[in-house]
Order: sequence, then C-alpha cells, then structure tokens
Amino acid sequence: MAERRGATVELREVTKRYGDTVAVDHLSLTAPAGRITVLIGPSGCGKTTSLRMVNRLIEPTSGEILIDGQNVLTEDPTQLRRRIGYVIQQVGLFPHRTIGENVATVPELLGWPPARVRARVDELLSLIGFDPSRMRDRYPAQLSGGERQRVGVARAMAAEPPLMLMDEPFGAVDPIVRERLQNEFLQLQRAQGITVIFVTHDIDEAIKLGDRVAIMRAGKLVQFAPPGELLARPADDFVAQFVGSDRGLKRLALLTVGGAEL
Repeated sequence: MAERRGATVELREVTKRYGDTVAVDHLSLTAPAGRITVLIGPSGCGKTTSLRMVNRLIEPTSGEILIDGQNVLTEDPTQLRRRIGYVIQQVGLFPHRTIGENVATVPELLGWPPARVRARVDELLSLIGFDPSRMRDRYPAQLSGGERQRVGVARAMAAEPPLMLMDEPFGAVDPIVRERLQNEFLQLQRAQGITVIFVTHDIDEAIKLGDRVAIMRAGKLVQFAPPGELLARPADDFVAQFVGSDRGLKRLALLTVGGAEL
C-alpha cells in the first residue's frame, strides 16, 4: 500500500488551436489518483499537446485543467512545474552534475534541508536498483542509456510529486531494456502511489502500463477505457484497427490464471 497519494487530474473541454488548425478539440477526461493514464494515437493526434497543457508548457486556448480541483491556469507556471514530475525521451540530465546532484535538483530548488535531500536521493537510487554509495557521485556520461533513463525517472519523483507526466520516456532504448524499464517503472509507481499521465505511440506499451487508455484521433478522444475493455469492446473500426487484429491475444495477456483482469 503506497503511503503517498497521487492527484486526480481533470481535463474539461480543453481545446488548443494554432490559427485555423485545431490540435486538441474539446478534450474531457479524468486521470484517477494513483493510477497510470496512457494517451495514445497516430502522429499528430494531439496526445503530446494534451500532456504539455497539464503543466502549461503549452497554454490551452480554452477549457479547464484541474489538479485535485485546483485550476492550473490560475497558478504560477514555474511553481506548478516544480510540483509535477516530467520525463521525456531525451532524459535531459545535467552532464556537469553528478547522478546524486541531478536527482536532488527539484528538492534543492524547493529548499529542502540537506539531510532530507540526501536521504531522498539515496532512497530513490535504491528503488531504481542502484547502490547509492557507488552511483551517487558518478556522472551521466558514465551510464548506459537505460541507466540514464532510470535516473530521469528518479529525478522526476524526487520532490514527491502527486503527478508525473511522461512523454514516450522509454522510446529511445532497445526492446529488451525497454521491457525491463517498464517492469521497474510499474513497481516504482505502485510503491510511490503517484498519478501518471503517459504518452506513447506503442499500443503494447499502453496496454501493459495503463490502468486506463485514451485513444485519440485528429485532436479528439475516440475511446477512454481500461485496457481489457478497449480490447474486448473497441468503440469503432478505427480503435479496432489501432489496437490490432491480435487483440484477443493481447486480452489474454491481461488475464490471471483465475480469469480476472489485472
């Protein structure tokens, strides 16, 4: 049972226009607290734009975005981003700072006492499978791509955010490393109880990681459902084609021996 509670995120009729182009069209959905909500769809469907509007890296044209009932559009953007974890494919570690210093970035910005920062850094390094005494003082260039991605996730979690936004974080690593990172991330997310909104283009990743999956097309939400429901009852032909002709096999992978969906 996680000690920390994630935030509930609500998007209400959120729209983003660039001139005459509508990137996101009246998107409404709720990302439940402590769960992973995956946004997926073809290129240009609006999934990354939707993600980046939550922490205001992109400003919505209209609509409301609420985190635990508070409208993010009324907050200072810098303060908002400091309480939301953010992980991208390119990681973005500071090359001149050690692994420990990278993980400590946001807690230090928030003024945490040094002892608390160090304890949190060591806790997270241990959680991602590192020996803190060995890895704390290394630099990003000394790590593999998969190891750097782990550090990126740890840094995003360092200030105990109630919410993490993840934009194709495992897309740049090979399939074997990706599967291991996915498994480790699921364990870490459950242990920390953080709400996650996760963008991917990979339907298998969406089904594996998502508690709920939002399929988007041309800026609109086509279906929003748990993976099992998505596979069993696709909303239309587009969803059926998108999840694949092998959706029956994918659904079996969600079942336990007793027949209950995970």
